[in-house]
Amino acid sequence: MLAVSDINVRYGPIHAVRDVSLSVEAGEIVTIIGANGAGKSTILKTLVGLLRTTTGDIRLEGESLAVLTPAAIVTRGIALVPEGRRVFPRLSVLDNLLLGGYGKPRQQIHHMLSRVFEMFPRLRERKPQLAGTLSGGEQQMLAIGRGLMSQPRLLLLDEPSMGLAPLLVQQIFETILQINDDGTTILLVEQNAHMALAIADRAYVLETGTIVLTGNPEELSANRQIRTAYLGK
Repeated sequence: MLAVSDINVRYGPIHAVRDVSLSVEAGEIVTIIGANGAGKSTILKTLVGLLRTTTGDIRLEGESLAVLTPAAIVTRGIALVPEGRRVFPRLSVLDNLLLGGYGKPRQQIHHMLSRVFEMFPRLRERKPQLAGTLSGGEQQMLAIGRGLMSQPRLLLLDEPSMGLAPLLVQQIFETILQINDDGTTILLVEQNAHMALAIADRAYVLETGTIVLTGNPEELSANRQIRTAYLGK
């Protein structure tokens, strides 16, 4: 479905991502784990066109995304739920969700609103409430719901557990599994390696902008280097 081939990304003189190649097959949950500053968020931003590669290629079902605008990439079926939620604090919950479905036919928007409210009943209760007054967990629900409003085939999740209490983290990861079960492919960036590896089909380990290991969760969980660096064992 998604094929990333030898991409390099720079912030001016900083070489943030180095010769990264990865793939995501339809129906999978694939996770990228790594420390702060490893380049995980940079990869996701590059996939949706917010950053550009200096070399390499990104293809979705064979089509190159390299020259497409972020808006065009969304229409191809990719949505990003960014790190830190990034909801529009002065807009209502409902308006945040409607922005996620911008450009979709009214019938599809109605369908997706129903799906989001079924998944997150708390958002239905808070439709008129300003997003900035929600709790951190509610804002994360809203950010995921907003991403789903575009009906993505591939959902990119950037640190969905960040800053949340353990109980809410569990709920968010259960929701990720539900979204995947409903047919959405997921690429997950996550510092909580325990949780990420528990739900993923495959995983990549990123260090200072470079993929250093890849494999299934069982293989990586058994790796002494990974256990020491990311699992606290």
